[in-house]
Amino acid sequence: MTTEISFPRQHSRTQRFTLGAPRSFTVAPDGRRVVFLRSGGGAERANLLQVLDLPEQGEPSERVAADPVALLGGGGEELTPQERARRERSRESSSGVVGYATDGDVRLAAFALSGRLFTAGLLPGDTARELPAAGPVLDPRPSPDGSRIAYTTPGGELRVIAADGSGDRALAVPDAPGVSWGQAEFIAQEEMDRNRGYWWSPQGDRLLAARVDDSPVQRWWIADPANPERPAAEVAYPRAGTPNAEVTLAVLGLDGGRVDVQWDRAAYPYLARAHWSAGGSPVILVQARDQRSQLFLMVNPANGVTTPLHAEEDPVWLDLFSGVPAWTPGGGRLVRISDEAGVRSLVVGTRVLTAAGLHVHAVLDVGADDVLISASAGEAADRPEVGEVHLYRVSDEGVSRFTGEPGHHTAVRSGSVTVLVSAALDRPGSRAAVLRDGKEVAVIASYAETPVITARPVLTLAGRSRIPAAVLLPTGYDRERDGLLPVLMNPYGGPHARQVLALHNLHLTSQWFADQGFAVVVADGRGTPGRSPAWEKSIAFDFAGATLDDQVEALQALAGEYPLDLARVAIRGWSYGGYLAALAVLRRPDVFHAAVAGAPVTEWELYDTHYTERYLGDPAARPEVYAANSLIEDAAKLSRPLQLIHGLADDNVVVAHSLRLSSALLAAGRPHEVLPLSGVTHMTPQEEVAENLLLLQVDFLRRSLRG
Repeated sequence: MTTEISFPRQHSRTQRFTLGAPRSFTVAPDGRRVVFLRSGGGAERANLLQVLDLPEQGEPSERVAADPVALLGGGGEELTPQERARRERSRESSSGVVGYATDGDVRLAAFALSGRLFTAGLLPGDTARELPAAGPVLDPRPSPDGSRIAYTTPGGELRVIAADGSGDRALAVPDAPGVSWGQAEFIAQEEMDRNRGYWWSPQGDRLLAARVDDSPVQRWWIADPANPERPAAEVAYPRAGTPNAEVTLAVLGLDGGRVDVQWDRAAYPYLARAHWSAGGSPVILVQARDQRSQLFLMVNPANGVTTPLHAEEDPVWLDLFSGVPAWTPGGGRLVRISDEAGVRSLVVGTRVLTAAGLHVHAVLDVGADDVLISASAGEAADRPEVGEVHLYRVSDEGVSRFTGEPGHHTAVRSGSVTVLVSAALDRPGSRAAVLRDGKEVAVIASYAETPVITARPVLTLAGRSRIPAAVLLPTGYDRERDGLLPVLMNPYGGPHARQVLALHNLHLTSQWFADQGFAVVVADGRGTPGRSPAWEKSIAFDFAGATLDDQVEALQALAGEYPLDLARVAIRGWSYGGYLAALAVLRRPDVFHAAVAGAPVTEWELYDTHYTERYLGDPAARPEVYAANSLIEDAAKLSRPLQLIHGLADDNVVVAHSLRLSSALLAAGRPHEVLPLSGVTHMTPQEEVAENLLLLQVDFLRRSLRG
């Protein structure tokens, strides 16, 4: 099993400090190999596919299984538009081997470079080679026995080729315009964390494959105004209240057979998850469009009939989680995560195995005797452990903590071998330790650069609501000498993403701003994950009220303990944080005196279906909710300095958001600044752009707060 080990994504300025760190680990079932990706250093973006050998006798040793520079003959990568879009969805900014998949025994890896298909043997003495695939190649994956490689193409075909390079053929081809096979649609990649569209059977003789028809989806065109000779890019974007892609499933046999999977797609149109492991039939998770009900279904691959395993309902919404659904070994019991009784718990079969003291995040491995999970302290925990995430082993006999050191932990496990990746607040980067039977046997070296900045956040709980917060002061600050400091609120503040975590590198950008003379406050108010279902779901139908109120409460509560000058308060953010920043100066100018809004969602009817409708409902049924949460409606209220920043190539939060707000501000005669970024997407991967943006923001904030 290939698992991507990652911590919350860094701002591009600090991204170089994570390059060169090992990632994407796979542990061989026999415990003799760990496969991973790592670049040659913090200044190098190209990942190499590497192996750590764990012999029964002797010392562990590392070796390179595939070098992208050598395989491409020294030339640079050439990415198809589809591959660029896939990387944008996954926020992937590195190059070289950015993803791979292995066979069941972890003896063979498959990956794509410049749209070409490569395999690499993972045993000592093996080599990497190119296979003559009918590319460009997307998402190649070996069969469990390693005899074949399946892959998809930009043209929508799902193809298979033998591992020796023979017999390349199509298993499924588009039967109409807008149809593709084996690929995850936009909404699945961007909002469901489902990045794949096909799954091998354990025997390697069939595939469960998604057929996606995006012809009903509304088309948008994203132009590059700086290069008017280039045609606009067409994007199938399902904005709130409009049709989604139509997604179905079929079991495709290598013998050419096809069996369509049957479920009530009218009631449950979203294919959220699929899983097919040894000893169990395929299981899928399908959701209603309003995400208040969902079904776990077992698929009979012989006839496509589905059998309900479990039905869930929630009056607010149902979340999706990593690592589930899954089967216990042998397919005996279904493993899932549930918000039953208001607590996010691990459920195996019919038994809830964790208590209110834990808030479960993800299932990392389902073993023969236990389930390895990541979790944080729940509302009923003895102590809060602000910003920490730990690992736990859960079985029918009880729950035991796997990690003890304070920080943020995650892992990949197979059998007796675990790769434990840990980060902490008091040290940069992360540490990847290899454990056998719980004892450390190796550490996979990190080549990441040491940051030139040392982040010094203080993590705390603010106000009566106990809002998780981080406070950062300038390096060398002396209260008697320096007095009160201008404040910069630096939140994301919305669903899906936490910022108040025990991760040193996550706070580097905030520390940089602090060292420019600010007291920086980061607050994870209601709606952010990691605390309780009620905390997350309290923002239903009310982005503008709950999330903004919590920023104000955190700020005012912390001012009693830290040197915060409440007469000089600015706020900055990106994406949801950008929305929150603009909202702050529009609705609470008594508290916030300037704002930098990067890539803000300004009108929620322009954002996508699965995300927006989960929180705000159907815009046709609840137009008043969308109006109440819109920034456009409040444009005439602006009385504080506002800087809007937006990438013109952004296909997630399109630049129309900032342009519409700017137009409304202009119509109301409200001065503001707009900074358009030519060729920049939502994640601003260009390092020089990101660094200069920070300098421009500081200049704007100083000018604004001085006035």
